[in-house]
Amino acid sequence: MASNLDTLVTVFGGSGFLGRSVVRALCKRDYRIRVAVRRPELAGHLQPLGKVGQVNAVQANLRYPDSVASAMRDSHVAVNLVGILAEGGAQTFDAVQGTGAGTVAKAASAAGARMVHVSAIGADPNAPSRYARAKAAGEKAVLAAAPTATILRPSVVFGPEDQFTNRFAALARISPILPLIGGGLTKLQPIYVGDVATAVADAVDGKTRAGATYELGGPEVLTMREIMEIILAIIERQRLLVPLPFGLARLQSVFLQFAPGPLKLTPDQVTLLRSDNVVSDAAKAAGLTLEGLGIAADSLEGIAPQYLWRFRAAGQFQKKNA
Repeated sequence: MASNLDTLVTVFGGSGFLGRSVVRALCKRDYRIRVAVRRPELAGHLQPLGKVGQVNAVQANLRYPDSVASAMRDSHVAVNLVGILAEGGAQTFDAVQGTGAGTVAKAASAAGARMVHVSAIGADPNAPSRYARAKAAGEKAVLAAAPTATILRPSVVFGPEDQFTNRFAALARISPILPLIGGGLTKLQPIYVGDVATAVADAVDGKTRAGATYELGGPEVLTMREIMEIILAIIERQRLLVPLPFGLARLQSVFLQFAPGPLKLTPDQVTLLRSDNVVSDAAKAAGLTLEGLGIAADSLEGIAPQYLWRFRAAGQFQKKNA
């Protein structure tokens, strides 16, 4: 029986928030992992996740096809996790999430490798959001180059290093008011990063349907208001939740897109919040979900306290009320 150590998996974007969880999951299954990133000298934190020599970082940039092809040399599986939440310089949505995804798929096809591509719920060529349109373009490019590729569309992902729960918790630490864009009525289905990583590893194992698109969501559908209330309860802070109309939020985002840290808000992010981000009924009916893969999802309330405690006034030493 062949060992997974005979299989080389190249993970593009493996040093990021989702990437480190995917690398950890693949290491536990004994795959050899090549992590393709723009700055391999900053990916040293991944090596302790596996055995000696199991994880190797190389340089690759999705905007340069030759570097992608080089990273794919002798690989058996390609996993593309590369994505951006805001544009900057040459790192545009179209270049990274659209054309870049197709570049990885072409390199995987040329190498005879299987392809696993992580997109996002809401990917739609007709979406008002440029982020969502680029995600849809990436899916189309991937399937054109690698028709048997597995596409995974997670809802908003949370975990220790996320830019979601940590962002709002950090904002609550410095502001007495938290804005609820659009009244906080947008519905999301937050999914734990570890569950997404397990789904990716299952796809690498070959447990997913070839050419299928899976939608991944957590166990609960929550509004933005409910998510904010959960975060505030965990960090034990009382803050005023103020509804902010979409029009005013978009106007403020014109300036806040240049703000640092948790204050940053782009016009495209406001546009994204106009649409719910939940698993579709069609995906549920087809079994193309986390449950369809046999994965029991972890809840936001069950996981977030394990890392958001640092935003309490006294951190882990915060006294509990009797």
